Amino acid sequence: MNHSPAPLCLHRETVRPEWIDYNGHMNVAYYLLAFDHATDAVLDHFGIGKDYAETEGRSMFAVEAHLTYAREVTEGDGLTFVSVILGADAKRLHLFHEMRHEEDGFLAATAEFVLVHVDLTERRSVPLPLETAERLAGIAAAHEGLPRPPQAGRSVGLRAPKRA
Repeated sequence: MNHSPAPLCLHRETVRPEWIDYNGHMNVAYYLLAFDHATDAVLDHFGIGKDYAETEGRSMFAVEAHLTYAREVTEGDGLTFVSVILGADAKRLHLFHEMRHEEDGFLAATAEFVLVHVDLTERRSVPLPLETAERLAGIAAAHEGLPRPPQAGRSVGLRAPKRA
């Protein structure tokens, strides 16, 4: 099956008044919420979202997340999300999102997630349905042709000061 190398553009959101903090911009907690909504859109697109969890008793759990912040967004700003699958296997999905300002197009933030497929009764990881795992792996292979986001795989820390 041929898969498009194009990133997925499945979600948009508007910055809500209650998301604004005392600094006059969107609070960090709501960046994660907005990225969670974008993740839900990707999972729904592949048939493993909320409806799947309710009918099949299985779901995707985030086991790792990393956010970067590039520019502020404020109340009323429209946001679009561009998603790339960086990797997938029988149980896991490595997902990357860009949050872009809808009107001006600038990169506001990024999020990188590793998700694992879990049986909701057993509360342990289980393989994805074979067809879904193959589809995700195919999209991941197609997305390998895209430039790797520079934020992907970064770690958190301070750089040591340069020595004189």
